[in-house]
Amino acid sequence: MAKKERQAPEISAGAMADIAFLLLIFFLVTTQFPAEEGIPMVLPPKKDPNQEQLQKEINDRNLFKILVNRNDELLVEDEIMDLANLKEAVKRHITNNGRDPKLSDSPQKAVVSIKVDRGTSYDMYIKVLDRVKQAYHEARAEALGITVEQYLAIKEDKLPPDMKQKYQQVKERIPMMISIADPNKKK
Repeated sequence: MAKKERQAPEISAGAMADIAFLLLIFFLVTTQFPAEEGIPMVLPPKKDPNQEQLQKEINDRNLFKILVNRNDELLVEDEIMDLANLKEAVKRHITNNGRDPKLSDSPQKAVVSIKVDRGTSYDMYIKVLDRVKQAYHEARAEALGITVEQYLAIKEDKLPPDMKQKYQQVKERIPMMISIADPNKKK
């Protein structure tokens, strides 16, 4: 007796497409993508080409210059400084209120300028920026009469109206003015 050849049943292309789409939807729904975090900063508004740019003159006394070289060394106000001392130096500058003639006139006029070399490590840049922000947070917390931890935990939209007003006043009295200068171009 001769064997009959069995033909393999054909699989419908429509059914294959349905299964492929179901698998795609399953993986899209169940896959979790890690949330990427960045450095929260308020960026300057977009420049309007039709509007004339006003150059605001900054008194040298009000400008606190931080330079970081390619070896991750700090030069703060033309003096070599350790990263550990940076926060206190920035805080002294912004809260001076005109007492020391070498430091800022007032917190509203104090500007902290950070300039890094193209060879500076990203880690060092982040550490410097973090110390500068910590100085501002400490100054604002002291003005509010609370700890830095309490200040950082504040959710502005959940504050009672009287505290919200005080919080806004302190932010206006001690504005966080940080200038991040462009690195020098390579020769």
